[in-house]
Order: sequence, then structure tokens, then C-alpha cells
Amino acid sequence: MGKKALERQLAPTEAKAVANRLRISPRKLNLVAGLIRGMDVNSAITQLSFSSKRVAGEVKKALQSAIANAENNHNLNVDSLYVKEAYVGKNLVMKRFHTRGRGKSARVLRPFANLTLIVREKEEKA
Repeated sequence: MGKKALERQLAPTEAKAVANRLRISPRKLNLVAGLIRGMDVNSAITQLSFSSKRVAGEVKKALQSAIANAENNHNLNVDSLYVKEAYVGKNLVMKRFHTRGRGKSARVLRPFANLTLIVREKEEKA
């Protein structure tokens, strides 16, 4: 018996990769995700390789995972892929305290973020 499997939510020409619990604020991660939105996959990897942002390496790994998913799981052509969507979501926030002068303390928030990348195969014009 058992449950029926969920139907595929993406189009047949799309593949997805998700990076959870990245130790960076969603606002900073969104700056890097904005760099590669709509870009060709090869130029996006080059852009991330030479970016000075700390999280660019994690985004590059997630993009390479999305490319591998497209190639191995969905039989898409790697040379015609582009980044269709790159969006960022909030995750947990660690709350810590930092001691200050005169016996006081200050709250330190350490946010985490999620990154979702969707790559799509370009349609060939006839």
C-alpha cells in the first residue's frame, strides 16, 4: 500500500539544488545570489570563483550540485543551462550574549540562511 509519490513540481527542463543552514545572514547571501540570477551557468561559476564574498564558495558548490542534478537525474544538456531562479530564505537564529562593561551584557544574533537554485535548459530557437 503506502502513500503515492509526490509529482515533480518543476518543469521537465529544470533542476534544483538546495543549500540549508548556511552560516550567513540572508541579506548578505542575497547579494551573492543576485549576482548569478539569470546568468549562463558557465559564466556564473566564473563569477563566483573570482568573487571576494566569503559565501561565494558555498553558492558555487550549490550551483555545481544543481548542474549535476540536471545532468544525471534529468538528462539535460549542461552547455545550455542558465540560472532561472536563485532565492534566499531565513533559517534558525542562534542567540548568544556578549559581556559588556559595568556588569551588563548585549545580545548577539547569529543568523543562518537557506539558498535554493533552479537551473533551466534554454529553448533552441527554430
